[in-house]
Amino acid sequence: MTRIRVMHCLETVSSGGVEQRRLSLARLLDPARYEQRLLCTTARESMADQFRAAGCEVIPLGRMRHIAQFDTYRHATRLMRDFAPDIAHGAVFGGVAVAAIAGRMAGVRTIIGEETSDPTNRRPRGHLLYRTLTTMTHRMVAISPSVEAYLTDRIRIPRSKVTLIPNGVRDPGPSDPAERAAMRRSLGLMQHDFVLVTTGRLHDGHKRVSDILRAVAQLRPAIPAKLIVVGDGPDRQQLEALAQDLGVAEAVHFVGYQAQPRLFLDLADVFVLASSREGFGLVLVEAMFAGLPVVATAVGGIPNVIEDGTTGILVPPVAPTGIAKAIGRLHNDGALRQELAVAGKAAALQQFTAERYVANVDALYTQMLARLI
Repeated sequence: MTRIRVMHCLETVSSGGVEQRRLSLARLLDPARYEQRLLCTTARESMADQFRAAGCEVIPLGRMRHIAQFDTYRHATRLMRDFAPDIAHGAVFGGVAVAAIAGRMAGVRTIIGEETSDPTNRRPRGHLLYRTLTTMTHRMVAISPSVEAYLTDRIRIPRSKVTLIPNGVRDPGPSDPAERAAMRRSLGLMQHDFVLVTTGRLHDGHKRVSDILRAVAQLRPAIPAKLIVVGDGPDRQQLEALAQDLGVAEAVHFVGYQAQPRLFLDLADVFVLASSREGFGLVLVEAMFAGLPVVATAVGGIPNVIEDGTTGILVPPVAPTGIAKAIGRLHNDGALRQELAVAGKAAALQQFTAERYVANVDALYTQMLARLI
């Protein structure tokens, strides 16, 4: 049987949710039915190794400095013609551009774009350019109802062209108890500490880790809050300086990028996400799988993941006091923490598994190709 060839197109491959979803496809789509390759601008080697281990070749195109860098599209077109994919599947602005433009130039039969963000910061010209790219795709995927509304209402893509496929993640299972104990000791965590964790790229313009730092400053010393920040990015030094200025540096641990963040989730009492915009919030599902109650901002796709008062507590964005109050409430109510954690894990298992996500994408691929037969 001839296998279906899929060329995934992304920008930088590091550790984000988009890459994790593509990794799920590389691992879980039936290799007897599918052959997959990944085009990207650049790739973190540890992440690229995981794709290669799953049988998906990673092909870096080189840094893409701007959307009109036509030598990138020419290079991608040659690679697509060599591979002759049945499907080009792009995500993130640059990845959709490569899939749409190079896919059209290479004569790919099915081009799918995937909107992965809540683009409230996009300028009018950006909305117009993105809409132009979507006219070159055969189908657009939205990762949440809020993103679906952006595609259909803001940039006017026909509803018949948009498919809603919510994100899903793989449950890695609990971390090793001995490893957890060693990490607690290395971080100096005491038995009475109330441990918070947040994960993500340290880009404070929209991830707003600064709001969590300010919440910790408001909580202490009445509540012995300790914060673990998992991730790296351009604003790390600025955030470390802010922790120093707020007088909470000794209570905050910046542990950098971690290939396996589950260990740090298993150290925590509460997961916190303070984004000012978010298309979905994949880290929320990872926290739910880890059995953590969640405090998160009610923006973008987050209310489609977290049900306020049932699987977590939602607070307004850019409001450190609201975050502090929610954390304080959970600190003082162990029964509520347990209730939210149990309901959150049940929701993750029911709605947000990697297996469900991959099955939805498989069905879309099959449907799109069946129309061409």
